Amino acid sequence: MEENDIFEEEKEIENHKIFKRFEARDIVYLAIISSIMLVTSSVMPIVAHVPIFGIIQIVLGLQFSLFPAMGICKVRKPGSLIFMALFSGVVLVFMNPIMFVCLLLCAFLAELITLLIFRGYKKNTSCFLASWLYLPLSLPFLYLWYQLIGADNSVASYANSNPILAVIMSLCVILLCGLGSVLGIKISKELEHKNRKKYVK
Repeated sequence: MEENDIFEEEKEIENHKIFKRFEARDIVYLAIISSIMLVTSSVMPIVAHVPIFGIIQIVLGLQFSLFPAMGICKVRKPGSLIFMALFSGVVLVFMNPIMFVCLLLCAFLAELITLLIFRGYKKNTSCFLASWLYLPLSLPFLYLWYQLIGADNSVASYANSNPILAVIMSLCVILLCGLGSVLGIKISKELEHKNRKKYVK
């Protein structure tokens, strides 16, 4: 067997793997995207103490779906969303440790659900699903946390006494994150198209 044939065979095997090795450029890109996501979410502390269930997710919804969609679309490797959760968590762990744990867990669950359905990120639909699920999954997690642990009782009490508003806020978060994921994929495709044209020239 010739050397070129061996290389092509190894490349084919690598393409069919679900879990692929991250390169330095992948990690750098995800770190940059995560940093931009955090900068654009800097208004979050303003509403952090507002006792309305889902208000934080409303403020973060667009950024925490758009940028993850861009990151996953570019890298297309399982673990991309978890890396982004870790990078953004460097700041969040000092501001709100529970939110950091929550987002890390949600990133893991979003990726797990996506991989069980699509077995990778080859399709844009899989990129959409992971980035869309990411933040909305924090809603039931935080609700259970508030209820069981008793942390931030005002939010839990508000959700219990205003269930209709809590449901409406949750639906708004889901729709907003869906919009953000679609926009993120579109932006990523546009950037990829421009890069291809640049190389062709």
